[in-house]
Amino acid sequence: MSIKYKAVSAPEVLNEAYDYQNPVPFSRAFRIDIKDVTILLISGTASVDEQGRTVHAGDIVAQTKRMFKNVTVLLETESTSWQNVVRTTFYFRDIDRDYVTVNQLRMELFQSHGLTQFPASTGIEAHLCRPDLLIEMEAIAIFEKKNA
Repeated sequence: MSIKYKAVSAPEVLNEAYDYQNPVPFSRAFRIDIKDVTILLISGTASVDEQGRTVHAGDIVAQTKRMFKNVTVLLETESTSWQNVVRTTFYFRDIDRDYVTVNQLRMELFQSHGLTQFPASTGIEAHLCRPDLLIEMEAIAIFEKKNA
């Protein structure tokens, strides 16, 4: 069986973690091709811009929308979409305060992409890597490999 691996990036919306002033050794996403199936593992993604700066500090709505934009572009980079996301994990700085708001935004996102089945998901309260980040998410997408 042939397995191929490839790091995935989307520098037009967020920089690489290893380009930070204090580099962090992880890829924004990782593509795994096994026979005719592709698995895309998206690392913890937050409201970070193409220079690696936090954007929308203190605003859970704007941070969530930017986070979704970053994840959407990572999916699109590999010719897939939210339709193929099978798992999400959300990390909240304050889950009691922000859970309902993020769920409303997530439903809006899913509806805008025409989802009728929703991914498996978990919400966790956690200390995020920066004090100005309120939300971060990971995602897993599985889809049929497209012929090159």
